[in-house]
This record gives sequence, C-alpha cells and structure tokens, in this order.
Amino acid sequence: MVKIVSLFLIGMLVMAMFGKLRLPKLPKIMRKRTIETAQKCSTCGTYKIKNKPCGCTARKASKDGK
Repeated sequence: MVKIVSLFLIGMLVMAMFGKLRLPKLPKIMRKRTIETAQKCSTCGTYKIKNKPCGCTARKASKDGK
C-alpha cells in the first residue's frame, strides 16, 4: 500500500515538473484569460448586473420626474 502511494506521488511530481517546463512556452492565446472586475455603481457602490442601471439611479429619476 505504501509503495503504491509513493509511486503515485513520484509520478505526480514528474508530471508537475514537465508542466512547469512547458507552461512558459505556450502562446498568450492558450493561457487562461483574466476575469474582468465587477462593475459597481458610482453613487451607492452596489454591484451592477450586466449593463443595467442601478436601482438607486432609477429611484432618483422617478422622484425627479414627479
């Protein structure tokens, strides 16, 4: 049992070393892209969903329209 586990760990180490060697040679297209930062409302600071206006700006517009 110990022999199987040690062989598995050695195999994983070898695979990790080869992965580290190959990673810098990949073009930028194949590397993982960074996730965009979430947009926040400039007035209240809540997160905006898609490109919809925030609820606080909609409330201000309805109060001004009365």
